[in-house]
Amino acid sequence: MQNEPVDVLIIGAGASGAAIAWSLLETRMRILCLEQGPHLDDKEFPSRDDGYELARYGKFSCDPNVRGLKQDYPINADDSCIMPVNFNAVGGSTINFLGHWPRLKPSDFRTQSLDGVGADWPVDYDILAPFYDMNDRNTGVSGLGGNPAYLDYTPELPPIPMGKLGQTLAKGFNEKGYHWWPSDVSILSQDHDGRQKCVNAGTCDLGCAAGAKGGTNFTYWPILENAGVEVRSECRVREILVDEATGFATGVLYHGVDGQVHEQKAELVVVACNGVGTPRLLLNSKSKAFPDGLANRNGMVGKNLMFHPLTGVAGVFDEPMLGHEGPMACSILSQEFYETDPTRDFVRGYGLHSGRSTTPMTYALGGYGIDNPIPWGAEHRETMDNVYPFLAGLTVVSEDLPEQHNCVTLDPDLTDSDGIPAPKITYRLGDNTRKMLRHGEERAKDILLAAGAKKVLAKGDDTVWWRAGWHQMGTCRMGDDPETSVVNGWGRSHDVKNLFIVDGSIFPTAGAVNPTSTIQAMALFIGDSIKTNIETLFD
Repeated sequence: MQNEPVDVLIIGAGASGAAIAWSLLETRMRILCLEQGPHLDDKEFPSRDDGYELARYGKFSCDPNVRGLKQDYPINADDSCIMPVNFNAVGGSTINFLGHWPRLKPSDFRTQSLDGVGADWPVDYDILAPFYDMNDRNTGVSGLGGNPAYLDYTPELPPIPMGKLGQTLAKGFNEKGYHWWPSDVSILSQDHDGRQKCVNAGTCDLGCAAGAKGGTNFTYWPILENAGVEVRSECRVREILVDEATGFATGVLYHGVDGQVHEQKAELVVVACNGVGTPRLLLNSKSKAFPDGLANRNGMVGKNLMFHPLTGVAGVFDEPMLGHEGPMACSILSQEFYETDPTRDFVRGYGLHSGRSTTPMTYALGGYGIDNPIPWGAEHRETMDNVYPFLAGLTVVSEDLPEQHNCVTLDPDLTDSDGIPAPKITYRLGDNTRKMLRHGEERAKDILLAAGAKKVLAKGDDTVWWRAGWHQMGTCRMGDDPETSVVNGWGRSHDVKNLFIVDGSIFPTAGAVNPTSTIQAMALFIGDSIKTNIETLFD
């Protein structure tokens, strides 16, 4: 295995790692990406198999503790009501994400100024807008222009059809006088840039074999590899190395596919391992200069962990909702309750997402996203015949506020297959979030009944769906103050001048929409900032 020094070393080949690699292509620097997962061919996706549903409970589970593959690291979530989930491969979690693609709103960048909570971002929507647009073009986004929530924004491709389910729920929103809009998705409604449009298989979370979903395995990485960017898969980084004399990162130690530990030198190190993987790597990168972990002189690495806590409400209708037809991504989105309203007993807000129904076996084992397995026996048949086809649901996706006690640390006993300490998650639901979820559940019930549901099924308590940990943010937050943040306004570590972080861990606040679009826009912005400041990059 060749380990000649490179100009740029990127750790992680998911959403942000691919985006910043693309941004830096024009510099003609030698770029290497180390990815702990495999380089999967689309023929290996379970979505091609007859027994595809079984894969959700095995090698393609979103839960790394369930998968238990060599490339996965276990996660101790005993002290958390939410389990972080992910996928490790070239493409990362964009292989099994659903492609829901709304942007953060302008207010999301100014929650401290507007509402006295969280922290203002050192960038704003106007700064990121051209990078959102650039990423949309590279990814392929379908949606409907004219949404008053996002002025002057029109996706390049027309929206995915709402289907019977979306049309039914829209009637409920209209009846209540609530704003809604067809959701933006990174799923092709038309053939685009050599990729075929969605074939409505509905297996988005098991790898899109058609290539219609905007995973970086289909968007960025083919371009990058053709341009000479090297991806070294099945290579797990153990630690980032630092020169104690200069304080600069010199490269990494990693476990290669050959089972040996290798050193890879680099001039610039970019971490793209997301909200759990990134603080884990930094905390494992201890040295005399950084005894508490790399870039952690202020003790902020791993603090302020945020998810998007959610709950679900399902309505049972008189007619089949045909929810299995079309992609799994959100059909329509309402942000009626997104902003702070002083008449409510919580700050900030939530989104109401209309998800399509799950496949039959998944519903039988987990219910309609509310973790209530349906009974076996005669009642099972009755439910599958008379409830499942008639379901339409709304998911309440709440904004999580940053709190330092919600954090990622290293577990003293648990390790991955290479003996590297695994992450421990400490997370509890804030009172503000509980109030938000209760409010959202009641509004969702009202909407479903207004849409014609004959009954509604809801959790009815303050618990959240425990696998709501797809969106991991905040653990290496960006900011202008080195005492309260890990990186500056363009992703550079305050402590290590040639170390950059480009993933969701740098978010100061969470918003209430899926973060991948913003993660990639930020990565493109950071790449552009590196190019702009190249002559004084390490000053």
